[in-house]
Formats: sequence, C-alpha cells, structure tokens
Amino acid sequence: MSGSGPPGWKTVEEALWAKTERGLKELRGLRKPEINDVFERKLYLGPGDFYVVNYFRRFPIEAFNPGAALDGDKLLIFVRLVFEFYGYVSSVGLTEVKVDDVLEGRVGRTPLPTRIVLWPKEVWEQLGCEDPRVFRAPDGRWLVLYCGRGYYWLEDKMVRTDALALAEMDERFEVLRRGYFSVRKGDAIWAPSNRDSAILTLSGREATLATRPVVRGRKLCWRARADLEALEMPEEHLEPVMAPEDWESHMGWSTNAVRLSKDEYLIGWHGVSKTDLAYRNGLAVLSADGELLAVSDYTLSPKGMFEEYGDRCMTLFGDGLVLYKDILIWVGGVCDACVGIFTVELDKAMETLRWLKG
Repeated sequence: MSGSGPPGWKTVEEALWAKTERGLKELRGLRKPEINDVFERKLYLGPGDFYVVNYFRRFPIEAFNPGAALDGDKLLIFVRLVFEFYGYVSSVGLTEVKVDDVLEGRVGRTPLPTRIVLWPKEVWEQLGCEDPRVFRAPDGRWLVLYCGRGYYWLEDKMVRTDALALAEMDERFEVLRRGYFSVRKGDAIWAPSNRDSAILTLSGREATLATRPVVRGRKLCWRARADLEALEMPEEHLEPVMAPEDWESHMGWSTNAVRLSKDEYLIGWHGVSKTDLAYRNGLAVLSADGELLAVSDYTLSPKGMFEEYGDRCMTLFGDGLVLYKDILIWVGGVCDACVGIFTVELDKAMETLRWLKG
C-alpha cells in the first residue's frame, strides 16, 4: 500500500504521479555508474557499544542508521536501536562522543551510555521509529524527521504503510509533540508512504524539505514546502529533483543537510543498484528552495567484510552529516548491523561535484 487518506486522496496521487512520470523522463542522465570513494573509514560501533540506561534491556540486538548533530565539540549520535528479534521494532537512542576523538578513530570508553528518546506510541508508528534526520531550530528545539512504520485508515480499511513523521523535542530531548505529514491539493489530502527526508530551511512554521514520497511504487528525490504546524505539504510545491538512473532500482536522500552558504546546502543521497542490490551514496548541493545545483557520482560504496555482510548486505545508508571545521563527517548505517563513521576534507568532497546551476 502506497499511502492513506480520506475520499478524494486519489486526486493528490494522480497529480504526484504526473510529476513522477515527468521526472523519470527528464531527470535521468545526471549521474554515471562510477565510484570515487573519497571517504576515510574512521570506526565502527556495533550493538554492544551502546549501553541503554533507561530501558530494562540494556543492549540492542542491532544498532544502525544514525542521525547526527554537532553540539560544540560533541558529536550527538541518534542511533536506531532494535531489541526485537521477531517484530524488528525500532526506537531512537541518543549518545554523544567527542568530535576530536572520532577524528582520531576512537570514542573513548565503550559501551557508550545511550538514552532512548523516541519510541513508538501511536498506531501510525506502532512497528517502529526509524532512520532519524536531525535539525536544530534557532530557538533551541530539535526537529527530528523519521519514518513511522505503522497502520492507517484508507477509506474503510486499515493498511500498513510508512509515514514521514516529525518529532519536536525540547533542549533536553523530551518529545513535545509528534505527527506525520500529508500532502494537500485543495480539499483533497493524502498521506503517501514517505521517508528519507531532511529539513533545509525553516522560517516560522514553514520549512523547505528534501523528501521522498513513494508514488505508485516509484522512489525519486523530491523537494517540498511544509507547514510544520499543520504537518501538510502543498502539492503545488512538491517537485522531483533527481531520479534513479537506468542501472538503479530506486533512490532517496540519505542524510540531513549541511549549510555551506546562504543558498547552498550539502546533502547525501543513495542509489540502489539493479545488478548487485548494493546501497551506494553520493553528494548533492541544493538551493534554499531545494533546487538541485550540483551532484556527484558515488562517493561512498561498500567495501570489506564490515560493509558487505549483515542483515542487509552491501549497504551503506545515512543518516547523519556534519561539518566540523574543514572535515565532513558522515555517520551512517552499515548493513543494518552497525554504525560507521566516515570522514573527508570538505574541499575533497566538493571536488566530486558537477555543477548544474549556480
């Protein structure tokens, strides 16, 4: 099932499908199937490296796909935790390490004290809170976009889908409110399956997003405007900006965005190969409105046993990207099995980009 909504939701779906078809025709040919892996492997953190301090099970069975943010000289890691063998239900735990330690390939003493800050509470996230992307608001709030896996009413039946969810947290990481986004077109509204999204800019209650709604099973990279109070995206402002190439089954945004200048935001993306099913990553620069300004080929690709073997083999995946001095730090999931931390000098990362505009 691709989404949920009241009667009339098909009007929204049809409008987005027309844009999807156009994007698949017009947005291919921007990238090549080439790998220029510029990132240095710094360290890996497995499930045993996270000690949960506020739950009766102290160690997860899996820890991966972490969001990340900087707080002074500390790297905050918002790690996706799984304790359930059968349901694979996820929560989000928070731990912190010194950035300088990370750059030296260590995190000090492990296991790292980790506090669960986001866990399923609503029916639309009953199957898990997954893959957080973190944004610090000017007033100190933390805005966390994540995938809420759960159940929705679609007309007269309940279906399972993924929601693009927002958790608003205070400075102590206590959840103030949570909810999921819908797309509105006039009086019609639809909540498509969505995840892999990041906040680019925030002005009052309106945000510009890089987002990834799924329309009739097709997965492209989009830009959008969103009302964070109403949790709605106007359909007229949703536009695809990147499409999977011929050799890819699908793609999506991989990380939060890092501001480079007033109108340039660096973000990671992933593409999934049709030949070996590997998740590989690249970089892109978006404008403040989400327009694609520059894009690379693959700059981070699985290599070696740690990155090739796990619950989802051959997978490197978001979710955290931070800039510390002149070093770009990618904090990502590895094979749905552990956390990997990768670094590259910003100048070297920027050299991989082909500029389309600007």
